[in-house]
Amino acid sequence: MENIHKATELISSKLSKPVIIENKNFELISYSSSYEDFDQTQQKTILSKKCPVFIIDRLKKEGIVQQVEQQQSPIRIEPIEELGFQQRIMVGAKHLGFTMGYIWVQESSSYLSDEDMQFLQDVAPYLGKLIYDEYNRMNAKEGRREELLWKLLHHEYGSETSFRHEANMAMLTLPERFSVLVFSLSNPMKKGLFEQLFPLVHSFYGRPRVQYLRTEFQIILVVHGVAREEGSSTTLARELILEIKHGLTDEDFYSFMIGLGKEYRTLFDMRKSFLEALEVIETANFIEPRPETMPREFAKLGVYRYLATLYDKNSSEDYFSHDLLRLIKKDSESQSDLLHTLEVYLANNVKAKQTAQELFIHPNTLNYRLKQIVDLTDIDFSDFNMKSYLYTELLLINNVPAYYKRYKDAIQVKLN
Repeated sequence: MENIHKATELISSKLSKPVIIENKNFELISYSSSYEDFDQTQQKTILSKKCPVFIIDRLKKEGIVQQVEQQQSPIRIEPIEELGFQQRIMVGAKHLGFTMGYIWVQESSSYLSDEDMQFLQDVAPYLGKLIYDEYNRMNAKEGRREELLWKLLHHEYGSETSFRHEANMAMLTLPERFSVLVFSLSNPMKKGLFEQLFPLVHSFYGRPRVQYLRTEFQIILVVHGVAREEGSSTTLARELILEIKHGLTDEDFYSFMIGLGKEYRTLFDMRKSFLEALEVIETANFIEPRPETMPREFAKLGVYRYLATLYDKNSSEDYFSHDLLRLIKKDSESQSDLLHTLEVYLANNVKAKQTAQELFIHPNTLNYRLKQIVDLTDIDFSDFNMKSYLYTELLLINNVPAYYKRYKDAIQVKLN
């Protein structure tokens, strides 16, 4: 076969397992649509079009990625239950002596046979060539200028001098100040929304320059700023986001996860801004945010950057806050709203007036709830470190259902 998607389906059918193909940067290329029982990690990969960073870091830390790079045969990876990572087989897809990508086979219900493992080893080089060919076809289709932009985003060029010469020959304008903005569909079934998004993006071209790239589920925008105006590309990107929001219904707008990388001036940093934008999207996909609370800019991500790491650490160490366990128990027994009240109060830097307004309650009601919180727990609202820690735990509890379930299940054990 010359079509990588058909090849993926064929491998999945042969093995009777869900299969995912990623490139060398762990970005999604193809997955078997005939199987729907993907685990939590693979679902996130399909939605965000990239393997979660905390999974990649874990596999690199344990030497698994290095092992795959060094050998031809598939390896079996044990489950990482706290991360929603079921047991699977991983093999490198190599071509011309280089790893082009990776084949993942989920192995949750039964093991692959020795014959199946040999089949994977035999087919991996062919997939490597398909990935190589697919990448070349993509670049040829999008034209020389788009090809050069992709090279910038993936650091796949030699010296900057030679690249600038190529860009000049292709009449590609290189920015002197820029930010990378990414719109990623949260639901692959809603690809039709791109037809509404494209006119809004194109209408923006008549003003300051915006360069545009597209994948199956993402729009990548290189937003040019003014060379001598610091923050100009970031400002322009914010204006574009607002224009798109006004041009779509709320439901359609929030079907996109949006990430904006920081502003840079050197071409070498374009990939950095791109990866920052993707990290925002990956974080949004991890915590399932309420629409207006999740920062869209990497520069404003703050503690959100570390939620996946904290989730991993606290889950693996069976760690809980007894103060928050008491509040969850109280809310369950009395139908109170102390946990949410605490989060909003901390988010507003313990300012009572703003908190009451945001919760749509009377200040006296807020004071009563705060007194209950103080009476039930050891929380000291004058302790900055305690407030910071509680806020990060609340972000996980209120935005990651599996983390909240951990606390609910632990109430009887930890508080008795």
